[in-house]
Amino acid sequence: MTLLLQVAVVVTAALVLGRIAQRFGLPAIVGELTAGVLLGPSLLGKVAPAVQQYVFPPDASQQHMLDAIGQIGILLLVGLSAAQLDTGFLRRRAKVVGGVATGAFVLPLVLGVGIGLVVPESFHGPQASPGVFAAFLGVALSVSAIPVIAKTLAELKLLHRNVGQLTLASGALDDALGWLVLSGLSAVATVGLRADRLALTIVAAAALVPVAWFVVRPIAGRILDRLATSEHPAGVIPAAVILIIGGAAATQAMHLEAVLGAFAAGLALGGSHARLLAPLRTVVFSVLAPLFLATAGLRVDLTVLARADVFWAAMAILALAIVGKFVGAYVGARLVRLERWEALALGAGLNARGAVEIVIAMIGLSLGVLTTESYTVIVLVAVVTSVIAPPLLRATMARVDATAEEESRRELDEEWDPNAAAPRSVVDAPSKTDRSENQ
Repeated sequence: MTLLLQVAVVVTAALVLGRIAQRFGLPAIVGELTAGVLLGPSLLGKVAPAVQQYVFPPDASQQHMLDAIGQIGILLLVGLSAAQLDTGFLRRRAKVVGGVATGAFVLPLVLGVGIGLVVPESFHGPQASPGVFAAFLGVALSVSAIPVIAKTLAELKLLHRNVGQLTLASGALDDALGWLVLSGLSAVATVGLRADRLALTIVAAAALVPVAWFVVRPIAGRILDRLATSEHPAGVIPAAVILIIGGAAATQAMHLEAVLGAFAAGLALGGSHARLLAPLRTVVFSVLAPLFLATAGLRVDLTVLARADVFWAAMAILALAIVGKFVGAYVGARLVRLERWEALALGAGLNARGAVEIVIAMIGLSLGVLTTESYTVIVLVAVVTSVIAPPLLRATMARVDATAEEESRRELDEEWDPNAAAPRSVVDAPSKTDRSENQ
């Protein structure tokens, strides 16, 4: 009963606040993330603690049930978003993706390690040396959130734009690097670093996309083609769900994050049969994704910021997180000769940490690397960066002209979401001849 009540309350709050955000010209994701913060200990827990405890009891098993539903939704969101990527375009721009991802990962990592060495000792968990804590904080600041990026790009109708494609691919690479480093740190904080396990994780991560593309994609293509031409073409939907969830389970078994497997499975799924998958996309983007995003905010307890040392440390970490990701992505993009506004848009999009950073914070807390104070600060960074990313992305993309290649890619977007065919993106400029070849 409690689980059902939680789902009803969280989805209602996410949808209502999402609509309010849209009325103020903001993407719905801003309201969906805010909904969780308002329902958590920061507001509802202070105004009506009995109600908050009744709906969201402090029972780990109860929290895991709600998390599990949200996790299924976010895996499907990532998989369906990856299926909309133009793999031919990304192959031609592999150097760009590598440059942007490297800059957006390395600079926040260095800044995070640096500030991790000087924050108050109350931020250090009982199982963490100063070096391990600093490295953990650096990883938390260096990742991006593929689920939040995917939802933001879809809401702003930017998945078909070149910057949208590059942002999602660069974010996936950042997350892969982050989970590799985190695997080593987790081992150091618990049983010590094992070279064999680390080597296996690196090999698995490197083989992920090639296996998905050259092995899984042809097999999945044949199955989906046969289902699409059968008497019951609706079978394409459960087949796609099995592929995405199965891919997530496979990477989890290899000690990689499940989101990476869902992303690889989405690449294997490809853009075929988009119209048949449109109903699944509608349910995921309108119900399951808002549920997940709202639950992410439930763990934020802003009351710890009442302490001056925690507040100022939080502001410093937040500032470095935003600046580090923005500048890192911008410099990386400029080094591979992207235009200035495209580079700024990539920095804006990759700034969203969202669920991935929250998961990292939960791991750190469970391992004894983080305390309640440092956990709350990291989750605060995740929520704030995810909230500011959409308006920054909208503002920067307003200066980036649409190309002929992007206009042709728009047709696939309309197959995924027929209801989105009529209105143009608020950041789409009139189509121009593709100027991207010399960038």
